[in-house]
Amino acid sequence: MASTPTIQGKFVHGSTMRHVINMTATGSIGLIAVFLVDVLNLLYISQLGKAELAAAIGYASTLLFFHTSIGIGLSIATTATVSRAIGSGDISLAKQLAASSLFLIAGISVSLIILTYPFLASLLQLLGAQGETARLAQRFCVIVLPSLPLLSLGMGLSGLLRAAGDGKLAMYVTLGAAAATAILDPLFIFSFGLGLDGAAYANICARLVLMSIGCYGVFKVHHLYARPDHAVFVRGAKAFANIGIPAILTNVATPFGNAAVTSVIAKYGDQAVAGWAVISRLIPMAFAGLFALSGAIGPILGQNLGAKRYDRLRSTMRDSLQLTLIYVLVVWFLLAICSQLIARAFDAQGVAAEVITFFCMFVAGSFLFNGSLFVANAAFNNLGYPLYSTALNWGRSTLGVIPFVWFGGLWFGARGVIAGYGLGVVFFGAAGVWLCFRVLRKLEASEQT
Repeated sequence: MASTPTIQGKFVHGSTMRHVINMTATGSIGLIAVFLVDVLNLLYISQLGKAELAAAIGYASTLLFFHTSIGIGLSIATTATVSRAIGSGDISLAKQLAASSLFLIAGISVSLIILTYPFLASLLQLLGAQGETARLAQRFCVIVLPSLPLLSLGMGLSGLLRAAGDGKLAMYVTLGAAAATAILDPLFIFSFGLGLDGAAYANICARLVLMSIGCYGVFKVHHLYARPDHAVFVRGAKAFANIGIPAILTNVATPFGNAAVTSVIAKYGDQAVAGWAVISRLIPMAFAGLFALSGAIGPILGQNLGAKRYDRLRSTMRDSLQLTLIYVLVVWFLLAICSQLIARAFDAQGVAAEVITFFCMFVAGSFLFNGSLFVANAAFNNLGYPLYSTALNWGRSTLGVIPFVWFGGLWFGARGVIAGYGLGVVFFGAAGVWLCFRVLRKLEASEQT
């Protein structure tokens, strides 16, 4: 019989840079796979030869991204609460908090479905979808939306694996979902002739795989689950809410900003929206390392906060920012030299091709500040200052998006919208880093007094 793995705070010892790189690498592989098949999904839809289909995917994805962002916020709360308990050495509490988190995620996800369904048409119209494009987008959402609990629980389970320090198994959770999508997408879309509906059904199947592998890792491998008593559940719910609500608000800000971009760029026609849809999928795939980094440092910070290792908190932040700089420079260079190839791969014409190549050559560099903001937000969420990340992200997604994309579009057309999207993040990325190190100094000073 296999022995039960011992859960311990592995991040409170050893090189912080090694932990950051290892957790980011495993997270990146899984995320790149997920985002790659998402790009392939759009590529398949584009090959059906109907511009409205690609635009419909763009509108539907913008709306569904709100729900995905809520799921990410819930997983952040899960990782933060459980990793702190592991770092402090209280494994029994960690298991009960893990169970409490999963109960809360399931309840919130089901409630969101009930609240969203009656307003799908109105919400898509608010984003700028009209006519046949709006009808197709709504059809896609109707099919995919009921699988939201599968996605949210899958992300929560992956968060628990990261909290336990098992980045490799957390990677397999996302890799499995990506593999399912890669296999089923062309099968459903082309072989079964289901088109847009096929993409939706493949999406649901992938979420089933996501949750199934996550359950195996948490319940069978790490046994990171114990039925919580009432006192622990209440305590966990309060901690979950204190981190989860600001984290949800923080993550919802990003699709809000994307929705603002979609709404403005819709004025330039379906081609411009199709180009933005490509960019929206290119961003998470190209910059998966940054998204993985923000998730990777959460459990590292959480465990070291629980162990009160403030020196390791500072070094984790410095290492993360250095990694951000190197990563963005490499990806920006690759996107710039491949910009024309990327546009041709999606059969982008006219305005669509213009905005794609413009983003790759110029705007992609702004992700140095986006990445810095991601890192700072992860720190705030795990260090007990989640409202800071909420304020910064909403500032970026409102003041750092709406006026920039509006004036950019007014002066330079569709390319100006994309330029405004990149310029608006500069101030908020720099402010996030400064504020983060200020918080670290404050935490250490309070511990010494």
